[in-house]
Amino acid sequence: MVLESLNPMHYNITSLVPDTMPVATVPILILMGFLFLIWNHEETSSVPGPGYCLGIGPLISHGRFLWMGVGKACNYYNQTYGEFVRVWISGEETFIISK
Repeated sequence: MVLESLNPMHYNITSLVPDTMPVATVPILILMGFLFLIWNHEETSSVPGPGYCLGIGPLISHGRFLWMGVGKACNYYNQTYGEFVRVWISGEETFIISK
C-alpha cells in the first residue's frame, strides 16, 4: 500500500493543471509577441554599422572599443562598413568618419 502511494503513475498530472490555463495563456502569449515585435522595430538608418539587435549591438560595439582601443576598433569598423560608420560608445550613438 505504501509503494502504491509513492508510484508516480498513480497520480494524474493533468488534474493538477486547471482547465482555464490554456485559455489564459493564449492572450498572454499574443500580447508578449506583439510587445516583442514593437520592441524590435527600429527605424532603418541610412548609415551603415552594426545592428541594434535587442541592445546587443551597442554592447558589442562598446566592448570592442574597450577591448581593442579606439584606434584599432575604428580601423576594424571602417574596414567592415566603410568610411562613415554608426556605432555605440557608452550607450550613445556615435559616428566614425574617416578616409
